[in-house]
Amino acid sequence: MKKFNKIAQISVASAAILMPFLAFAQLAVPTNPVAATQGLTLSEIEQRITDIAQFLIVISVVVAVIFIIWGGIKYVMAGDDAAKAGSAKTTILNGVIGALVILAVGIIMQTLANVVARTFFT
Repeated sequence: MKKFNKIAQISVASAAILMPFLAFAQLAVPTNPVAATQGLTLSEIEQRITDIAQFLIVISVVVAVIFIIWGGIKYVMAGDDAAKAGSAKTTILNGVIGALVILAVGIIMQTLANVVARTFFT
C-alpha cells in the first residue's frame, strides 16, 4: 500500500509539472515573420533604472513618514504607560532611521548615476 501511495504521489507531481507543456501543444506556427525591433539604448536603460529607483524612494519615504506619524499617535495615546511610550519612541526612532537610510540611498544612487553618465566631475 505504501508503494502504491508513493507511485500515486509521483504520478500526480509529474502530471502537475507537465501540464504547461500540454497547453503549448495546440499553438499554431506563425506565418508572418516578426517585425524587427530596435533594442534599448544605454540612456533608455539608465532612465528606466532611475525612474524605478525614484519611485521606490518615494514609496519608502511615504512608509517612513507613516511610521513617524504612527509612532506619534502611539505616543499621544500612551498616556502614563511607560511601556507604551517606550514602544512609541522606538517606532518614531525607526521611522527617522528609515528616512535617513532612504536619504543616504538616494544620494548614493544619484552620485553613481552622475559618475556613470560622466557628468559628476564637470
